[in-house]
Amino acid sequence: MKKMLAFAMAAAMALSLAACGGGGAASSNKGGTSASNPPAASSTPAASSTPAASSTPAGTPDAVTTLEPGILHMSTNAEFPPYEMLDDSGNPTGIDVEVAEAIAKKLGLELKVDNMGFDAALLAVQNGQSDIAMAGITVNEERLAVMDFTDSYATGVQVVIVKEGSEVTMDNLGDFTIGTQLGTTGYIYASYTPENGGYGEDHVIGYETGAVAVQALISGQVDAVIIDNLPAQSYVEANAAAGLTILEGTWVEENYAIGVKKGNEELLNAVNGALNELKADGTFQSIVDKYITAS
Repeated sequence: MKKMLAFAMAAAMALSLAACGGGGAASSNKGGTSASNPPAASSTPAASSTPAASSTPAGTPDAVTTLEPGILHMSTNAEFPPYEMLDDSGNPTGIDVEVAEAIAKKLGLELKVDNMGFDAALLAVQNGQSDIAMAGITVNEERLAVMDFTDSYATGVQVVIVKEGSEVTMDNLGDFTIGTQLGTTGYIYASYTPENGGYGEDHVIGYETGAVAVQALISGQVDAVIIDNLPAQSYVEANAAAGLTILEGTWVEENYAIGVKKGNEELLNAVNGALNELKADGTFQSIVDKYITAS
């Protein structure tokens, strides 16, 4: 949403956090493109190294053309805490959502979050059904061919969850059955043949969400789960009785950025400019600090 990463998040933050790119199994969280049309998504009001995009000052309401006048539609997959998840009322929240809301405010727009599947969130931007996509999206060559991206705003680290006492290690992972979230770079890279740095499709099972993959691990359907570090910590804590643990080391490291429709330089520059302003004035870090505490 991925292969050995070190999440330099709280300490070195340009914000450093799949359930996914690069070659072989060496780049992470949500990844992969799809050719199917995204399902209808519920839209709710809300409270996302890449090639550098040119940065311009944040604009005014009429300075940027969006899908719906006065509205900035963000497509996401709210299954990736603390970046995006659902609150107790079922509304999307998290780092990406609050950052997107701050970007929209700088552009004089209202943010609306469209929650859907991960692949669908990417396709919504590609097909002009959403303005931006933020969902812990890793920038890789495949995605760059169909989308444009802002500067990176976070570094993600993918790790491996196993049951306590498991014989699975980072070195022998390919000998076991691995669960991942469909569409993520973890799924894509783990599915590569061993010659290409992966483990082969026969060793990988894709699930709709990271949570379902973790439940498959608990029930014994898979031997390990590859997922981003922060969601991994959340899942392990939430399933304490199941005796889960995270293997030492990282599986892959990746950079996250905000996706926009290919060729939409006006919106790309406006969003990138607003994002960089938020970094410069401390707003971005204050949002991160709400969800991630350095320890």
